[in-house]
Amino acid sequence: MWQTLLERILKRLIVEGRLRVTWPDGTCRDYGPGAGPEAEVTLTEDSIIGELCTNPVLALGEGYMDGRIDCPPHRLYAFVALLVRNQQSGKMPSWFSAMDRMRVALRGIEQRNNPLRSQTNVQHHYDISDDLYRLFLDKDMQYSCAYFTDPGISLEAAQKAKKDHIAHKLLLKPGMRVLDIGCGWGGMALTLARDYGVHVTGVTLSENQLATARRRAEEAGLADKTDFRLLDYRKIANRFDRVVSVGMLEHVGFPHLREYFAKVQEVLAPDGVALIHTIGHTAPPAPTSPWLDKYIFPGGYVPSLSEVSAAVEKSGLWATDVEVLRGHYGPTLNHWRRRFEAALPKVRDLGYDERFIRMWRLYLVVCEAAFEETRQGVFHVQLSHKQYAVPTTRDYLYGDREQEMLHAAQ
Repeated sequence: MWQTLLERILKRLIVEGRLRVTWPDGTCRDYGPGAGPEAEVTLTEDSIIGELCTNPVLALGEGYMDGRIDCPPHRLYAFVALLVRNQQSGKMPSWFSAMDRMRVALRGIEQRNNPLRSQTNVQHHYDISDDLYRLFLDKDMQYSCAYFTDPGISLEAAQKAKKDHIAHKLLLKPGMRVLDIGCGWGGMALTLARDYGVHVTGVTLSENQLATARRRAEEAGLADKTDFRLLDYRKIANRFDRVVSVGMLEHVGFPHLREYFAKVQEVLAPDGVALIHTIGHTAPPAPTSPWLDKYIFPGGYVPSLSEVSAAVEKSGLWATDVEVLRGHYGPTLNHWRRRFEAALPKVRDLGYDERFIRMWRLYLVVCEAAFEETRQGVFHVQLSHKQYAVPTTRDYLYGDREQEMLHAAQ
């Protein structure tokens, strides 16, 4: 019964490309019209078939993790991207769409991330091992979207370009006091302190990240220009000339978006400028993947631009600039994924088993496919109390090379 139902779902779902499925009994069947991307997958146990019918997203992740769904590592992206692309066609069963709508409606209840729960969620993902992250991130351990000013530049160069792009939007001056909400391992704070002469207070809920950021500051001779704290953003009391937050808004949760931007408004000085860098949808609100929520980012939520805008409006701040970065996070994740695969012997040496490796591989693949196949990008939301706190054109952001590129594109 379950196999018949899953076959019906696949016949309806795959409207572009072709998916070859090897069933547990060894039979192979193709789904889709062809003339497009192709992928293959093997179902190794009958038990996964019913789970894919009743809870497809969670079952796909758990089935791959435990080996009941198998796909060669070098073909996993093609498989996931094919599914994600076809899912956009709207041909999923009506009950699946209804469940998605219900989960969107309930996001205000599911994602109530109070300070204790927020810390637990953050530590679930970030306090596993710094050594693992060092294997696939750039040298500065930037765990957010890079900025590829040229498609051929290295990951290190693209991450540096990201930090510089953000710094330019902050209009920094030596001696300013900057707040970094969700400072990670300290890379952004250390860059701003070293290259722009500002004092940075960084807050995080990860003990690993806090220890690493403080150690890096000492080693770089920047301990007197930085102050890293284990602190929830809601408990920040001081005012700052500038506020920056990179990749943290995704951890806030839908019910707390207004609270987050109200806090930014509260701590930002009257003439201050804030820059919020966050993953976001340029489509209507969508539910968080139940697999990502359970295994990767508990409590996480990627907001739509409409949700971010509504929260900013309620804060009373000026949205002085909103930039949508497209085509940058997919390549960033591709760099991470290739580095992770190349470092597998070291990953195993760190004590991670095959189930974890498959989980992490799928996580990187799913995220890359989401950025390449759906309307998901990165928002740069620049905020201030006053209309003229920042220049009225973007000319101040770009040097001679960038200006030449802009004119060439026109």
